[in-house]
Amino acid sequence: MKAVVLGSGGWGTALSMVLRDNGHETWLWSHHPDKAAQMAAERENPLLKGVRLPEELQITGDLNCLEEADMVVCAAPSFAVRETGRKIAPYLRPESVLVSVSKGIERDTNLRMSEILRQETHNVCQVVSLSGPSHAEEVAIQMPTGCVAACPDRTAARFVRDAFMNDYFRVYTSYDIVGVELAAAMKNVVALSCGICAGLGFQDNTKALLMTRAMAELTRLGEQLGGTRRTFGGLAGMGDLIVTCTSMHSRNNRAGILIGQGKAVQEAMEEVGAVVEGYYAAESIHQLAEREGVEMPICRCTYEVLYEGKHVRDVVSELMTRAKKDELLETAWL
Repeated sequence: MKAVVLGSGGWGTALSMVLRDNGHETWLWSHHPDKAAQMAAERENPLLKGVRLPEELQITGDLNCLEEADMVVCAAPSFAVRETGRKIAPYLRPESVLVSVSKGIERDTNLRMSEILRQETHNVCQVVSLSGPSHAEEVAIQMPTGCVAACPDRTAARFVRDAFMNDYFRVYTSYDIVGVELAAAMKNVVALSCGICAGLGFQDNTKALLMTRAMAELTRLGEQLGGTRRTFGGLAGMGDLIVTCTSMHSRNNRAGILIGQGKAVQEAMEEVGAVVEGYYAAESIHQLAEREGVEMPICRCTYEVLYEGKHVRDVVSELMTRAKKDELLETAWL
């Protein structure tokens, strides 16, 4: 099988290594030809320091690598997915499978990543979402990891599962692409919130409270938009939330810590030095919650901090003094 991974960030690179380890003819495409040439020569991605790229992994900046590809993996940042889909459309065939591993919701349109790819590629082939608790830094050194391949077409989901699965990368299948993609995007906002709390000096109790109540919010919106409740308690939901909110590998968590410590939002993102998807997702989720009439106080407060300049300590007080609730009588995430 020929597989092409689009996007030479840490995640795209790590996934290309999984595919190459599984014996597939694998190409890694970079938007920047100079970066592709450097990685090909040095056999290392600066984002995965100390990890040697397999000699058999083909690295290029030429989109002609897509010719006759059986599987194409889109690992572009969420803001670049539409442009990427437009570029690759002429190369795709009906028998190809397009895999989205980008996590986010498009600003203003509020479309999920697979919806954007289907639009730009004119539904020429099946689109599968691959998501879960998976830091690139750990996958690249073959630490045991689990993800979910989601698509209403079970055959396409199983194809992706079989292409990626091995003794250190376990893949489950799901028909709920809506829930999987929404969970992937929304948990980045919660990770920013957890980072902010850590930056303020709050500890484990606060983080546990925030993560659990935020998952209730995400489930409410996810169900309203057509997702399945059980997805939010699985790998793509709670699993990804745990790893993103508790690890320093998480760019969203690191950016939140800096904001909690008093840095301006833009300054914090620049210091992280990589795309902070939760910043962009916060606006989209706020728009979706307003449109759907879904109560999401944690996500709303995060939006107000990021986009309206609200002071972080003020939102903590606001959240803690909200109207009294009964945990079992309201919609929970389980």
